Amino acid sequence: MFRRTFVSHSVAGLALLAAITAGLGAALRAAPPAPLKIVTTTTDLASLAREIGGDRVTVTALAAGRQDPHQVDAKPSFIGLVSSADLLIVVGRELEIGWLPVLQTNSRNAKVQVGAAGYLDASQGVKILEIPTGQITRAMGDVHPQGNPHYWLDPANGRVIAQSIRAKLQQLAPADRAYFDQRYADFDKRLAAAEQRWTAALAPFKGAKLVTYHRSWSNFMDRFGLDVIGYVEPKPGIPAPPAHIIELVAEMKRQNARVIAVEPYWSPKTPEAIASRTNGKVLILAPSVGGADGISDYIGLFDYDVAKLVEAFKATGR
Repeated sequence: MFRRTFVSHSVAGLALLAAITAGLGAALRAAPPAPLKIVTTTTDLASLAREIGGDRVTVTALAAGRQDPHQVDAKPSFIGLVSSADLLIVVGRELEIGWLPVLQTNSRNAKVQVGAAGYLDASQGVKILEIPTGQITRAMGDVHPQGNPHYWLDPANGRVIAQSIRAKLQQLAPADRAYFDQRYADFDKRLAAAEQRWTAALAPFKGAKLVTYHRSWSNFMDRFGLDVIGYVEPKPGIPAPPAHIIELVAEMKRQNARVIAVEPYWSPKTPEAIASRTNGKVLILAPSVGGADGISDYIGLFDYDVAKLVEAFKATGR
């Protein structure tokens, strides 16, 4: 009797163990893969990566939305982020040349080095403006030899960036190809509707003349048919001397330009002095997602800037 009971219990125990093992195996087989870890250099690229990646990715931006992306401190914590990334997405065109290479080198992450599978230069295939010709010298200021790197401020380029991100994610996670296709299609539909809205809002002001602080807005103004007649900076990265301010004021009066667009990381002191002499208006525009309160995504960035421009043009009689 004891032997039969012992054998019976042993068999039952083995059966239970087999069932547990089989259940664990099935659970492991059914468990989804861990989300891809994406690090981007800017909040705009982060927003587009979230649009396409959805819940299959986690995304961290290194630069803040109110921060000059040319001048980012290469914090030690950033090395840790880059070291664990599956994908690094960069603006390129030497925008990050002063701070990103040291992070890539010190991360010791082979996946995200230039040319590796986990590296994406988002500038590939987009419309690049202001590519300089001839010899470039320091006397020209902070000129970008590969053209203006603020290309994301044209929504048509945003669409191209989203396509590049989709292709890269499908390369890294081929099992989720259909998911990324669906996410892109949804984003593209919303972006197309938003483009119609923005174009209609700015159509009455097509050809309106304005001044910007830095050459951040070339793609934006080109896309919506606005005319930048001058810059607060005489050359990129060079503070304005009195003679330049006098010339700029005269040109604004001559062409009846009254709006001065300024990024949130520049001092408004000089622009306000110029505005006071031209009956103008200083307009703080957001060059990136998070550049002003309430801008949480790429489409919201243009909603904000278009609305601010329309308001400024109306206020100045343009």
